[in-house]
Amino acid sequence: MQLYNKLSAKEREALIEEAGEDRLTLSFYAYAKIGNPQLFRNHLFLAWDQMDVLGRIYVAHEGINAQLSVPAKNFDVFKKFIDEIYFLENVRLNIAIEHDAKAFLKLKVKVRKKIVADGLNDASFDVTNRGIHVDAEKFNALLDDPDTVLVDMRNHYESEIGHFKGAITPDVDTFRDSLPIIEEDLKDYKEDKNLVMYCTGGIRCEKASAYYKHKGFKKVFQLEGGIIEYARQVEKQNLENKFLGKNFVFDHRRSERISEDVIAHCHQCGKACDTHVNCANEACHLLFIQCEECAMEMNNCCSEECMKINSLPFEEQKALRKGKGNSNKIFKKGRSEVLKYKV
Repeated sequence: MQLYNKLSAKEREALIEEAGEDRLTLSFYAYAKIGNPQLFRNHLFLAWDQMDVLGRIYVAHEGINAQLSVPAKNFDVFKKFIDEIYFLENVRLNIAIEHDAKAFLKLKVKVRKKIVADGLNDASFDVTNRGIHVDAEKFNALLDDPDTVLVDMRNHYESEIGHFKGAITPDVDTFRDSLPIIEEDLKDYKEDKNLVMYCTGGIRCEKASAYYKHKGFKKVFQLEGGIIEYARQVEKQNLENKFLGKNFVFDHRRSERISEDVIAHCHQCGKACDTHVNCANEACHLLFIQCEECAMEMNNCCSEECMKINSLPFEEQKALRKGKGNSNKIFKKGRSEVLKYKV
């Protein structure tokens, strides 16, 4: 019984290229009580591996958080499978605006303590007492209300390349960092302001809205389906698009364009640019914004030091990074001292 990947990312990439078939990039989440996450995890892996589904999925006692790449030809089979799971029947699937057959190159289903690392003690408040879900049209109306405070629940590297007009964008590295900061900054608005939140697909707002209601905020709203669903509704209903720039996504695409606005800058020269890359030096792998000119000049690296390392033979590079891990430092691009034009 195969419960884990046997193919490398490169081997999978070659198979995808050879097949030449369309794949759909999508995501979904659901809070539910799962008695045995490991058993559920194995059930998902066995089924999805047979369907050639790829992606990153977290399973916990509190539910599931999934980001997937599904062969278009297998979508109906995939949908039937999840609909037969009682708490996933008719779950909202956030279908990407832009698809890439190589968005994911492995199927990773992991058991975690939580499906989103929020740092909260769920037993201390009612996690089901969530804020009011609003669609794109109602969301736009709330943004036009002078009594609305709009908050981006994402991290700094996400909001830097795209966010809604007038949004508060906390300068944080993680979701758990943002919760107490927002609470403190908005403490004077608990009674009379509309607290409106949004994130990529909605999952972070699910828990955050309940948390802020517990903390005394009276009028709490969240954008249903997040930026992904908002963009879809705006296009379908011909609504005003109040989002500026790109929506950051956690797959090989790194982002999808929601508007033509470019609101970020190359971290190396300051030129208007919103293209995220990872430093070509595998021992660094820093996530940062780099324009085409700097990519050529710096050989796709973030610094001269990384350029030197990246020019070494592969075996020497491998020896240098032996026993070292990148951890979450790869996301702290705005804090890296090697970048001249930081956040």
